[in-house]
Formats: sequence, structure tokens, C-alpha cells
Amino acid sequence: MLLYILELVGIAVFAASGALVGVTKRLDIFGVCVVGVFTALGGGIVRDVLLGIHPPTSLGSWPNLGTSFGMSLLVFFLHSTVGRLRREILVLDALGMGLFASTGAVIALEHGASPLASCLIGGTAAIGGGILRDVLVNEVPLLLQRDFYAVPALLGSALVVVVSEWGSGTDVALVVGTVFASALRVLALWRNWGLPGPRVLE
Repeated sequence: MLLYILELVGIAVFAASGALVGVTKRLDIFGVCVVGVFTALGGGIVRDVLLGIHPPTSLGSWPNLGTSFGMSLLVFFLHSTVGRLRREILVLDALGMGLFASTGAVIALEHGASPLASCLIGGTAAIGGGILRDVLVNEVPLLLQRDFYAVPALLGSALVVVVSEWGSGTDVALVVGTVFASALRVLALWRNWGLPGPRVLE
């Protein structure tokens, strides 16, 4: 139940952030909903494809589709209010990233993936929706920029695997991994941390 609730929260948060990007790109209501839904469900779809789950659970679950679509519509009609909450949206996006990293790793473990594969699948689930969002709005994916985003996702999913392997239980692993990944992302935003880039040649 905790896994299901956390996944729905992550879907809602990612849908809001994706739809807000669609609004800033001045897309119509259909475009905003498409960006919001793909941002919310993209990571889960990629996760299920990697795990051989067909069809992906995100596409066959009305709560997942309804939550992402409803949140996208809400952002479209209330975008003036939501737009003023840019900082809060970034924090929520960090929470969504942490949620998807943790839930992705746990689902991978439950389907028999190795610890290393579970770490990578969890990280991929966390960043997959954001990559689809950026591609849809013709932006360079955040993953390829000097932004501290993928690293917290990978570390969070790795922590989930470590805690689970120690026998602490799935719920504990979910909470620990989510809090760690989300907090590290928020700290990176606050301190303007980023990965080093290449030196500029003379």
C-alpha cells in the first residue's frame, strides 16, 4: 500500500511539473496534458519495459492515468497561480524524483532483478519522464546539462537496494531512499551544485 501511494504522489508531482513546462511553452490544452502525462508516466513505462512487464502497468491503471491527466488539467487552468510557485514546484519535482527512484528500485527487486540492475532501473525510472518532457518541448534534456539530478536518483535507488539487502524491510527502504535522494536534490538546488563540465579551449 505504501508503494502504491508513493507512486501516485510521484505521478501527480511529475505531471504538475511537466504540465507547467507545457504552459510556459504556450501549448494548447491537449499539448499541456500530453506533456504532463508523458512526464508523469514516462519513467514508469521505461521501468516496466526494462523489466519485461507487458503492457506497462502505468498504461493499464486508471488511477495512474487519471491522476496524471487530472493534475495536468488543473495546472492548465490554474497556471497563473502555479507559476508563482516555481520554487515549490522544484521542491516537489525533487520529491517526485526521489519517489520514482525508490519505487523503481523496489519494483525491480520484487521482479527478480539483480542489485546493480535494480539501482540502474530505479535511476532510469526517476529521470525517464523528465527526458521525455524535454524532448517533447524541444529542450536539451536536463540529464545532459550541468545539473545535479541523475546522481541523487542513482544514489537514492542504490540506498534502497542496500537497505533492502540488509533485511530492514521494503517500507523502511522506500522511506530512506526517497528522503535521501530528494534531500540531496533540494540541497543541490539551494547550493547551486552541478557536475563539472569540460574546460573551454582558448
